[in-house]
Amino acid sequence: MNSDIERVLYSEEFLHDTVKRLGEQITEDYKGKKLLLLGILKGSVVFLTDLMRCIDLPCEIDFMAVSTYGNGVKSSGTVRIIKDLDRDIRDCDVLIVEDILDSGMTLSYLMELLYARDPGSIKICTLFDKPDRRKVDVFADYSGLCVPDEFIVGYGLDYAEKYRNLPYVGILKREIYETKE
Repeated sequence: MNSDIERVLYSEEFLHDTVKRLGEQITEDYKGKKLLLLGILKGSVVFLTDLMRCIDLPCEIDFMAVSTYGNGVKSSGTVRIIKDLDRDIRDCDVLIVEDILDSGMTLSYLMELLYARDPGSIKICTLFDKPDRRKVDVFADYSGLCVPDEFIVGYGLDYAEKYRNLPYVGILKREIYETKE
């Protein structure tokens, strides 16, 4: 275990089982549909990669990069589009794949932006849901795990671009980020 991690919340094996369960449900729900997995960079990359291998259907992928955090631990509340979609989503069944649903502000903004592009449908899939921090009414259609109001890293989740490569998810020690807030 990395010395910056207070404790491991979810092992690599547990995460794999959770992603597999989500993939099976998505496979069932999207049969016969034009599925587009929309990964939100950078955090969703690990989850999206594993998830799409657990979906037994033809699907396409695209990415958007948005930011509300920068290098901090608290959202600024302002959503910035850093990278937009490369394709038209008209008539596609869009499944937004997000690493964590926290305040909901980013996804609320994205849903409004994407609905204006006339997709067939939009749903949200998040690996981690942190409902205690929700500021707007956004809910995941597919949710892997409900997490405590702690700063978690690993499996794509970062602090200042570090820890994404950890194969597990753990709680980051407060002294790592409190002095930098």
